[in-house]
Amino acid sequence: MIRVARLMRVAGLRAAMGRRPLLSATEADVQPEPDVAARHRPVARDAAQQLGREEAWAWLWAWPARGPKGAGRCSRADGGQDSGSCCARYWGPGLRRRRGGLSPPRAAARCGLVMATEQRPFHLVVFGASGFTGQFVTEEVAREQIASEQSSRLPWAVAGRSKEKLQQVLEKAAQKLGRPSLSSEVGVIICDISNPASLDEMAKQAKLVLNCVGPYRFYGEPVVKACIENGTSCIDICGEPQFLELMHAKYHEKAAEKGVYIIGSSGFDSIPADLGVLYTRNQMNGTLTAVESFLTINTGPEGLCIHDGTWKSAIYGFGDKGSLRKLRSVSCLKPVPIVGTKLKRRWPVSYCRELNSYSIPFLGSDISVVKRTQRYLHENLEDSPVQYAAYVTVGGITSVIKLMFAGLFFLFFVKFSIGRQLLIKFPWLFSFGYFSKQGPTQKQMDETSFTMTFFGQGYSHGTCVEKNKPNIRICTQVKGPEAGYVATPIAMVQAAMTFLSDASDLPKGGGVFTPGAAFSRTKLIDRLNKHGIEFSVISSSEV
Repeated sequence: MIRVARLMRVAGLRAAMGRRPLLSATEADVQPEPDVAARHRPVARDAAQQLGREEAWAWLWAWPARGPKGAGRCSRADGGQDSGSCCARYWGPGLRRRRGGLSPPRAAARCGLVMATEQRPFHLVVFGASGFTGQFVTEEVAREQIASEQSSRLPWAVAGRSKEKLQQVLEKAAQKLGRPSLSSEVGVIICDISNPASLDEMAKQAKLVLNCVGPYRFYGEPVVKACIENGTSCIDICGEPQFLELMHAKYHEKAAEKGVYIIGSSGFDSIPADLGVLYTRNQMNGTLTAVESFLTINTGPEGLCIHDGTWKSAIYGFGDKGSLRKLRSVSCLKPVPIVGTKLKRRWPVSYCRELNSYSIPFLGSDISVVKRTQRYLHENLEDSPVQYAAYVTVGGITSVIKLMFAGLFFLFFVKFSIGRQLLIKFPWLFSFGYFSKQGPTQKQMDETSFTMTFFGQGYSHGTCVEKNKPNIRICTQVKGPEAGYVATPIAMVQAAMTFLSDASDLPKGGGVFTPGAAFSRTKLIDRLNKHGIEFSVISSSEV
């Protein structure tokens, strides 16, 4: 009777999770399907010795049903896939009996198995780990885990379409970090962006998904949808304003209902800008009302090179600007109030005396992201909103002329389908060597860095902002290594670590957030300072 009761509890848990039911718990001789028995007989033998025959088979049957080919299959980084030997390695000797079901040892999480409990085996999963940016994010997660104490390391996994490519990424990361192997420490999940069932299986196995698959306008929404439906939070490194604003419009309320956090633009786009404005505000001894940022890219003798994935995102974004305008026109959002003197916009080409350089408007996602952050902080936390403008320095007048011709050429081609096809097919030619299908070399990345300088203005405490001009000025900086493939993984991984460790400081209830909205009260800036993205005050004065 005790064994029958245990079987019934397992069956009830199975039904509650929406998985394949057990065989009748009242049958005297419970048997699994032949293929299950063949694959897991070694595990059943070990389990039977400890629990008895019926309960051992019930335990095996409580494992998740194997989905369609390629959909969320359990794999080990060292090549084992859904095999008895793999499972016996972690599950066989260490089974523990537990009220209401069975609890495997923690090592099972490293195998990538979805346990028949509500507990998720992985704290985070890097989706798109075999992509160009994803491989650097994977390396950064591994570096973070190696640097952590043994007791504080988190179980994690990589996910993508090809097990072989994922294994190669792990081998490369292990080699760069001086480790013999990462196979026993990292799970491997096989899933495909075109297979919603596989995305669901991936999301069910993690607390947090790091989505590195772009362009996000084509591949981002299925991941967001799968994460929300399965109660999993998600962080991405998207720099596409249309996608970011569309996800907020479509999924903010759904994510809030599920208590899920969808945090976009958590790479170089746009953590330095978004958190840089918040850092400037926090360092000012008064009320910050307006900020201008100037991005400077410093390169070595071999110059700058960016992978063509970013190039494609820019092409599709500029080619479809009308959709973004339409999205904003139907959003019906109230304008954020302007505090103090209105910030004057600079000319398309202007000279910055403080930096001794010409500058042009920065056309990335920073302005969109910072504005959304300021709206959230004003409407939900009653913070004084900050006006923001973003620019990028381009050096002398010769560089300005070259960029003007390149910009006009680019904007003309993106208007037409055949023009976009040519731009995508020949990135090196049409970008004058700045973008390529191969991406930067290691030496180029080592020699490249960025500096983002913020010039803020505001009012001292007690000054009437309606009747006076700003009387405080402040200059701050954010410095870091190469932006796309060194700083971006650092920012994304530290955002993930902050999310997992500072949960009590996140906005209450979940939703779709910018980095500034999500992490304004956390210690993310402190984490970034320790990992090479440094925030500092250059000067502050009262005028």
